[in-house]
This record gives sequence, structure tokens and C-alpha cells, in this order.
Amino acid sequence: MSSAAAWRLQGLSTDHPEWDPWLSIVGEVLAATVDPRWEEFVPAAPRRLDHAPLLAQASVIVSIDFLRRWLKQLLRSAAGSGTPEMATLKAAESSEVEAVQLFRAALAQNSRKLERIALDCAVDARAFRGVAELMPVPFLHACRRLWAKADIETWTESYCPICGAWPVLAEARGIEKARYLRCGRCGQEWQAYGLRCPFCDNDDHEQLISLVPQNGSSTRMVESCKRCSGYLQPFTTLQGADALDIMIDDLASVALDIAAVEQGYRRPEGLGYPVNPTIGYSKRVGRRIFPWSR
Repeated sequence: MSSAAAWRLQGLSTDHPEWDPWLSIVGEVLAATVDPRWEEFVPAAPRRLDHAPLLAQASVIVSIDFLRRWLKQLLRSAAGSGTPEMATLKAAESSEVEAVQLFRAALAQNSRKLERIALDCAVDARAFRGVAELMPVPFLHACRRLWAKADIETWTESYCPICGAWPVLAEARGIEKARYLRCGRCGQEWQAYGLRCPFCDNDDHEQLISLVPQNGSSTRMVESCKRCSGYLQPFTTLQGADALDIMIDDLASVALDIAAVEQGYRRPEGLGYPVNPTIGYSKRVGRRIFPWSR
């Protein structure tokens, strides 16, 4: 994790000490995100198919030992965070959750599968899902780095060209206010053409509204769609944020999330495009592969 990201997390902790349990887990994830060992599991960029993100076509080989260690680190950090809900995750750590199964379900944001695993482990389902969905984030950032030369500039879909996730932020960059969408999982950026709802493709400006805080600030707002009730947070900036900062930017604007939810808006569940990569695993990368069926 960069010193700038660490400084920002510390600032959030100072302003919101009640967030410390979650911020400690986010810090673990961001630190792991810059670990080059994750790049060993990233395959060559798959051939792009129409409308499909790259991960949807990928065949991934992972080290089961490496995944188990990472999962235990996450669960141990969460269980020791001090909240009653997170404390239940100690049972998942001791129950030897199948790391590859969990990794695959988290990649696909398969909420039903994650909830079933939580039930089997007798842990708080919401806390477990929140932590489990962070498990593949370092791998997804490694994909973004190694697939940087893939044909992404021509991407016109509203979901992430790398992992299929819906955007969490929109950036209006520079004097031209060129609009870019940003992924909260892998940090990828891609240009949005025209002002439209990224979730339902609605371009009727009478149904696209802005929610402005009561203090009248025009620099912080939420873009909402009356048709699908989805919302997105726009930022005006000279240049795009660093990929590692997107998760922190999203956390720092949680007050806007609360305001949007109170007005009946929500973020869509799941991914914008379903991904179901083939997962192979071995004790160590380079040894015999045992395919994990789709």
C-alpha cells in the first residue's frame, strides 16, 4: 500500500473512529494488492468476446496454499476487529473453509453461495459476505496491471472491462470534463460516452437527477436514475485517481451513500456481467493442475 493511501486511511480513522474495524480490513487488502505474488496467478489476457469482460473468458491457476493463508489472514483480522458480528468469523477460520470455492464465489459475487458457506460455518452472514468479497481484490488488481495493454480503449459497456463489476464512481476529468467510470474492485477506468445511467442505459435526462446535500455544495452530489433507482457518485478532477484510491474514495463518501439510500436509491446487486472463470489449483503454481469445474 502506498504511503498516500495509508495516510488517507489514517485520516478516515481520525475522522470516524467507529469505522476502525472495517478500515483495518481494508488496510490489509490494500497492502496485499501491491504484492507481486498475485501476478503469478494471472493468465495471459484472453481473447475479448463481444460485451464480455476479460475475466469471463479466463482460465486461472491459483496456489491453494497461498489462498488459504490469505483467507486466514483476512478472517483473523476481521474476527479480532472488535465488533460482535466480525467476531463470529473466528468460527470460519477454525472450520477450514474451502479457499478455492470461496475465492471463486467471491470473484463471481455469488451471494447465495457465500450465504450458504456462512450458514455452514455458523457465522454472521453479512459480515462474512463483506469480508469474503474482498478476498479476490488483490488478484483483480493484478489482472488490471497485467492486462493493461488489452483492447480496453474501445470498451463501450457500462460494467468493468476487466471483472464485470458495476462502477462505483464517475470522474469528470480536465477542462473537457471527459467522463470516466471506475471499478471499485479492480480500480479499472473506462470512458463513458454520453450522460446515461450505467445500470439500465437510460438516457432520458428528465429521469436522470442529481441529489445535492442540504448545505448546497455542488462539488459533492449523487447522480440518480428514476427508472431503475440506481445511483452513482460523480467527482470532478484534473486527472484520474490512482487505482488503489478508488476503494478509499468510495469509503470517504459514505455519507452520500446514506443520503441516496434514504431517498430510495440503491446500488445494484451482483455484477454487470456474470463472470464464471475456470479455476485450476495446485499446491504450488507450476505443479499439476486439478480443474475446478464451472
